[in-house]
Amino acid sequence: MKQIIVYGSQYGSTKRYAERLAEMTGIEAVEYTKAKNIGAYDRVVYLGGIFAGGVMGLKKTVARMTPQQELVIATVGVTDPQESAYFENIRKAVKALLPTQLYDEKNVFHLRGAIDYSNLTWGHGLMMKMFHSMMLKKPEAELTADARAMLETYGKKVDFVDFDALRPIVEIMTKES
Repeated sequence: MKQIIVYGSQYGSTKRYAERLAEMTGIEAVEYTKAKNIGAYDRVVYLGGIFAGGVMGLKKTVARMTPQQELVIATVGVTDPQESAYFENIRKAVKALLPTQLYDEKNVFHLRGAIDYSNLTWGHGLMMKMFHSMMLKKPEAELTADARAMLETYGKKVDFVDFDALRPIVEIMTKES
């Protein structure tokens, strides 16, 4: 089975996961803007950072795929993957973006990333500052998992990357379909 790892990373966590996945499987990892001839692969493993509820580069990558291909998706964000309500919303967003034949619930994963507020772009920094201010005004009971994670990490450098979380993806990639 011909496979490729494609990723969209703004600040580096997703790239780290993609590079480690490539080491673990011996399969090439390519940034989505540099991936060539995606339609030539049987399986595309896509890793993308979550930004404002979207998955970086996923839409552009999927647009270059055929219905016969298999797609495995891993989103990367600071929110703990155990926060099921948050990731249910991410799954819904991913499912809405994909053609029906490319979406398979068992092939959607969530990995915990990192953030360093001192390295954010001006726009992302401003957006996070505004979000932080809004969340400080909300009662604790009304905060989403994403909001709680942002409040806990705001202004800090935190790294939750866990390469062991790649094991279920490796299992899919090492078995033939």
